[in-house]
Amino acid sequence: MTMFRAYVAVYLILRRNNEVLLLQRKNTGFDDGKWSLPADHVEENESAMTAMIREANEEIGITLLPSDLSLVYTLHRKSGERVYIDFWFEADSSNHLPLNKEPHKCQQLSWSLITNLPELTQNFVKQVLTEYPLKNYGSIGIE
Repeated sequence: MTMFRAYVAVYLILRRNNEVLLLQRKNTGFDDGKWSLPADHVEENESAMTAMIREANEEIGITLLPSDLSLVYTLHRKSGERVYIDFWFEADSSNHLPLNKEPHKCQQLSWSLITNLPELTQNFVKQVLTEYPLKNYGSIGIE
């Protein structure tokens, strides 16, 4: 039996009332032009929460504390040849002013009603933003 190995990623659902902060991907080689959330892979010897705090600062210039984050969803998905375990954290934007800190990888930032996401939002992001208020786990492409 082969040992299962997965990539681990984190996603930030930064809320402002009924809106969520989206970023439009560019020059990444994956889903460029589509809307997504601040996200990245968890690095070796890094916790998911530490990765989320790091990424929020690197991508959108906000400083989060562990107490600012709530783990709201876990997604087990297959993307191409890779299998991912994604941790989705939610934070309130009240005390934060997000900025595009990675213009080489992000075309723009935009607030969107969570119930009216742009057509070009990544499919799995749409799925999670629809499901996470109702349940805390989902899977895509995993049997």
